[in-house]
Amino acid sequence: MDRTAAVESPTGGIVSASGRVEPAIELRGLRRDFGDRTALPGISARLEAGESLAVLGPNGSGKSTLLRILAGLLRPSGGEISVLSCALPKEAHRLRGRVGYLGHEPLLYRDLSPRENLSLVAALHGLDPAAAAERIERLLEDVGMSRRSGDRVAELSAGMKQRIDICRAVLHEPELLLLDEPEAHLDAEARRLVEPLIGPGAGPTRVVVSHDREAATAGADALLELP
Repeated sequence: MDRTAAVESPTGGIVSASGRVEPAIELRGLRRDFGDRTALPGISARLEAGESLAVLGPNGSGKSTLLRILAGLLRPSGGEISVLSCALPKEAHRLRGRVGYLGHEPLLYRDLSPRENLSLVAALHGLDPAAAAERIERLLEDVGMSRRSGDRVAELSAGMKQRIDICRAVLHEPELLLLDEPEAHLDAEARRLVEPLIGPGAGPTRVVVSHDREAATAGADALLELP
């Protein structure tokens, strides 16, 4: 059964070559199977640019699978998928540098410092070194990690790693944020610090996965519930 989450917006969207305003994300019958098990049984959703989709559901409902497909990291088993006007999986390469992905586990090198990790990410995205260095310092200060920015990631707490991983996800100023339990391991103060970077007022289109209905739906324009 298809479950549809849609919002209508008089502004925003992506203008195609034909002049038509396209949504940031559009799913039609998205399905993903793992052998005999169906993780996503035909999902349909539409989200306009600059808006937020909250994805809720119990463990094993396919929430993280959905994010990985939207990020171009996992191939769907069926359906039609458009992300930032790119047809997936065929045009996944066109999403490079346009998406910020925050997964279950921090995508950080344990033996490097937070600053070294972020500098490496900046280089991979081809950012100007001077501008990137300035942005890295600003992000580290924003999330309260300047004092620990020279320590090895392996020496940091889970909450500190999460703050650095959020910096990684937003460093290149992506058009789309895919956030899997973004407040995991964060205390109230840390949540306050990262809110301007990944919250509903941050700017980019957002897809937020969470077990916490209140946290996920705060500022959301659409809701997708997986069984």
